[in-house]
Amino acid sequence: MASIYKHEERGRISNRKRRGGGYNTNTVKKARLQSTLSALLEDLILADVPKKPTLTEVDTLISLELGSGMRLSVAKMDVNSFDVALLNSATVKDLKLAIQKKTNEMEQSKMSHRRISWRHVWANFGLSHHNDKLIDDSAVLQDFGIRNNSQVHFVPYVMSKAYRKHSRRKKHRFFHGLSKCSQPTN
Repeated sequence: MASIYKHEERGRISNRKRRGGGYNTNTVKKARLQSTLSALLEDLILADVPKKPTLTEVDTLISLELGSGMRLSVAKMDVNSFDVALLNSATVKDLKLAIQKKTNEMEQSKMSHRRISWRHVWANFGLSHHNDKLIDDSAVLQDFGIRNNSQVHFVPYVMSKAYRKHSRRKKHRFFHGLSKCSQPTN
């Protein structure tokens, strides 16, 4: 009877050895991958790779290095700017999504628990490149002359409800009255 128990115990031990020494092999592989990724991300050459990159982000960065991608500088209205990487075939919608993702990452890195209402942002502000408003989300960025190392700007606008088109932002009447009063009369 004792020999049967010894045989079963040996079977359990050999099964553990086959599975990776008692640990789940998937967790061991994930731990190795995480340590390798963290070592790679600490390298100065890979400083632009996010901490937890997605497959699309990695593909975009690879295409940027191979010349089939572009890096754009996005100037905010407070004179600060940040960079986003996109494919050469990117649309305005892709640019907006990249801006949202980058801004959310920057907020998380500041440990800020602020939530940005992107519906409000895109309803009140738009993007422009050399005074061309990027209104159509399906338009390709290259059609506006946007290339690698170009800069786009946030601009305020008001959407005309009757036509569903963007018009120039109107100044308040109060300020028009002040400018008329402050001008010297002849």
